[in-house]
Amino acid sequence: MYPKQTTVAMILAGGQGSRLGVLTRKLAKPAVPFGGKYRIIDFPLSNCVNSGIGAVGVLTQYQPLVLNEYIGNGQPWDLDGTYDGVTCLSPYQQMDGAYWYSGTANAIYRNMNFIERYNPEYVVVLSGDHIYKMDYAKMISAHKQNKAACTIAVIDVPLEEASRFGILNTNPDGSIYEFEEKPANPKSTNASMGIYVFSWGKLRKYLEADAADPSSSNDFGKDVLPAMLNAGERMFAYQFEGYWKDVGTIDSLWEANMDLLNPKVPLDLSGEKDKIYSRNPSMHPQYIGENANIQNSLVSDGCEVDGNIEFSVLFPGVTIGTGATVTDSILMPGAVVEEGATVEYAIVSENAVIKKRAHVGARPENYKKDDQWGIAVIGEGVTIAESCNVAPKAMVDTDVVEVTDNEE
Repeated sequence: MYPKQTTVAMILAGGQGSRLGVLTRKLAKPAVPFGGKYRIIDFPLSNCVNSGIGAVGVLTQYQPLVLNEYIGNGQPWDLDGTYDGVTCLSPYQQMDGAYWYSGTANAIYRNMNFIERYNPEYVVVLSGDHIYKMDYAKMISAHKQNKAACTIAVIDVPLEEASRFGILNTNPDGSIYEFEEKPANPKSTNASMGIYVFSWGKLRKYLEADAADPSSSNDFGKDVLPAMLNAGERMFAYQFEGYWKDVGTIDSLWEANMDLLNPKVPLDLSGEKDKIYSRNPSMHPQYIGENANIQNSLVSDGCEVDGNIEFSVLFPGVTIGTGATVTDSILMPGAVVEEGATVEYAIVSENAVIKKRAHVGARPENYKKDDQWGIAVIGEGVTIAESCNVAPKAMVDTDVVEVTDNEE
């Protein structure tokens, strides 16, 4: 018998993350490393703990192995209780023969038995690919006060960027009267963050109706939320103020990592009350060699640096050889940059090797046209041979063995 929980959180973590290219070739997007010692999934998990939510389901699907191993029994986030804690929920064959989740709403619908074991009053639905810190308890409190069926977190975005988001148009009291998906001429700048609080009885009703509709795409944004609005349910926007970034693209992932190096960006991951927790192997302290020169960078435990580092994030176990230069880049666990090599404006995945005198990426000012420049990405375990060049914007998922000026 599971004890009643007032709130259950469900984290949608099954997306392929195709816009991240080679970074998600072997792992789910929420398992992508971030910020020197974290993975993206650490943020919603930590937010749940810091908000007093003890029952959490993580809905996985695409390449779940690394993510499932990383979450484990939930101990690093204090989510390892006997009757609550974190549970990874992969799709499974049911009586109707269905297997893969067909949409975000279908993923929750197919796991209603997990929710119902706790008999909650509220269900918080979260995305597993956003970087932010948020007290969900405050949002739930606003939901209660408004006697809402659904509350959606929004963040104010610049008007010129609003057409990239789902926009919520609201009345003066915050109630929602219209959804606009990436509108050409937005009426407001309230961008949906993909964070929802539902009254469980209401959500269950609409999930069941959605599952019974053969024409539905089984998606929250396209189907369930519009159905609730059209039925006249009380739906409110909850204004969030703070740092938030959807890291679903190479550029946004790179920018979010670089934000950690900017003292003007309000993203403190080690606050006492709202710390971001993670699972990290125990490693020896960093070794900084006599030839090293490090400026405004994050260098994690286990790194060995004897080269030049500037405005970069180095994950555990990274090695930088003598005379190597790394600028404005992200080097994931176990990456190696050998003697005399250069890495700039790039993301180098786990255990990739940049051999001697190779050159990866380039500075943007060296390119006259914006479409010629972008962050270079080296896939997991890939080797870039000696003296090879990898052009900006390249996405490399196989070893490079020949010298080229335009590796695609």
